[in-house]
Amino acid sequence: MLRGMQSNALTRWTSAPIAWAIASGPVIAYSALACSACHHPPDPPPAGAAKPVPAGAADPGERRAAAVAAHALGAPAPAIALTTIDGDTIDLATLYGARPIYLKFWATWCIPCREQMPGFAKIFETVGDRIAVIAVNAGLDDDAAAVRAFREQHGLRMPVVVDDGRLAAALDLQVTPQHVLIGRDARIAYVGHLDGEPLDRAIQEVLARPASTAPVAGQPVAIRAAFRPGERVQGLAATTIDGAAVPLGPSRDGRPRGLVLFSAWCESYLKDSRPETAQACRRVREAVDELAARGDVDWLGIASNLWTSADDVAGYKAKTGTRIPLAFDADGTLLRAFGVHRIPTVVLLDPDGRVARVLGPDDPDLAGAVRALTRP
Repeated sequence: MLRGMQSNALTRWTSAPIAWAIASGPVIAYSALACSACHHPPDPPPAGAAKPVPAGAADPGERRAAAVAAHALGAPAPAIALTTIDGDTIDLATLYGARPIYLKFWATWCIPCREQMPGFAKIFETVGDRIAVIAVNAGLDDDAAAVRAFREQHGLRMPVVVDDGRLAAALDLQVTPQHVLIGRDARIAYVGHLDGEPLDRAIQEVLARPASTAPVAGQPVAIRAAFRPGERVQGLAATTIDGAAVPLGPSRDGRPRGLVLFSAWCESYLKDSRPETAQACRRVREAVDELAARGDVDWLGIASNLWTSADDVAGYKAKTGTRIPLAFDADGTLLRAFGVHRIPTVVLLDPDGRVARVLGPDDPDLAGAVRALTRP
């Protein structure tokens, strides 16, 4: 029994416990995509995304989810053991073959996620004894305390986990909310963004499918701990939006490197739902631009793929006029490589490619850290 937060339908979930490593994630294929210099602002999560989309309209979140569905539907779901914020373990592999699974990715700062929570809670109350319903916080700019407070505020009774990067990598997280339904055959049956009739119909369809006698799950997700201070970065590269390849290991010209890991919509969208983070994003951008003018550090900005395309990153550069080159982390591996769960995060590398310092959005002395790195 998971501390009274779930129905008795969840008592089958057993597994050896795993550590909740919120600061690490898979580092598998280090790459970022180049793009053409199309300049338009990114599509932020729309405030009305939980409402039906008018005929002929194209919801940006649903478009992103549909792009994931195009390659994910029918694929084996991952074999992953999750740890809830209450310390209980859910091994997805033990559920395959018995019941369908509904994974809902969300974030506390996400307006459509908030709007969908009453419906999400109702789904659990209605069919939670027949489908394993799991609330998956995306693990970006949230912590366990914020997630617990959100759970209490919205009366959520299903298991809640904070993704450590493995589910995002395995299921190609591109948007919040992102719904993923897994059938009894252990294959992905549905990926969507909006709630309402399409999601309800998909849930009924997976419930109607017969049990599978031989479900085939995907391989366990490989985990490599994020690079830590003192470790040399290897096998990691990015491609700027101008098409330049940037190896992120040892310096090419003897200068240290500064990496700014951020979101292209942080300053705009979060000014309403998470104003302190929006202010931090602007403050760090302005500070880095000032530092970049000195020329003693090789700077690179790396944008998260959540709610973002490569064109959106180009639009952000045009709108803000930032001086540093930018890359797009198309599959999230670059942020996971450095264990980024708060934006913006600045990673300073010495000329040998070793991590010298990792600074979060609340760190007050970015300039001092840069001076210490560049001091003769």
